Amino acid sequence: MIEVKELSKKYGDKTVVNNVSVNIQRGKITSFIGPNGAGKSTLLSAVSRLIKYDIGEVNIDQHKMSQWKNRELAKKMAILKQSNHITVRLTVRELVSFGRFPYSQGHLTDEDIRHIDEAISFMELQELENQYLDQLSGGQKQRAHIAMVIAQDTEYILLDEPLNNLDMKHAVQIMKVLRRLVDELGKTVVIVIHDINFASFYSDYIVALKDGAILKQGPVDDIIEEATLKEIYDMEIPVTQMNRCKVCVYFG
Repeated sequence: MIEVKELSKKYGDKTVVNNVSVNIQRGKITSFIGPNGAGKSTLLSAVSRLIKYDIGEVNIDQHKMSQWKNRELAKKMAILKQSNHITVRLTVRELVSFGRFPYSQGHLTDEDIRHIDEAISFMELQELENQYLDQLSGGQKQRAHIAMVIAQDTEYILLDEPLNNLDMKHAVQIMKVLRRLVDELGKTVVIVIHDINFASFYSDYIVALKDGAILKQGPVDDIIEEATLKEIYDMEIPVTQMNRCKVCVYFG
């Protein structure tokens, strides 16, 4: 379990995350939702040790974040940020292979190759694996980066807006893959996501943030309801039921 206790982060005089406490349960998909500027991505970065927070505590499996060595943490937790700037010219397969670096240190074993092959297959990238990243569309690049995270084979997977640049087909594909990683392999997935219907259909738990603080958190059915959504997004969002899932109709 990931425990976040009274965590705060400022940039200058602006408080971006304000006294946030949340427990990320193992073996579930937890979605961070909320309007732009709510602090979702900053919170995810603090949990993954990409940025330093000012106050508070993050524990992973009952060990303080400061106690984890970088290599061991990389075997426990994988993180994919929104912007992935790679200056070296790489093929899809070479990129995915980077996910094995915490284990192989650059010398791939048969086990590493198996994980790479499985990740490429998971994301249906077999036909693209020998193409260079600069030859791919934005959505194809995103799928390749997610394959790299899958190849890392960590218990915890943190994704910051993983559906960016994806068409409907591949957005659904990625959410189904994340669901399979949880249901079949017991992974724990945390995502920052803007589309509340994807959060509703695929999440187990939702953390709703606004102005840097947690407005409400709980199981999907507790969050995807009209009064709560109005409080989060400052707009009326009717909710209807479809195939045992709640659908938010925010187009009107």
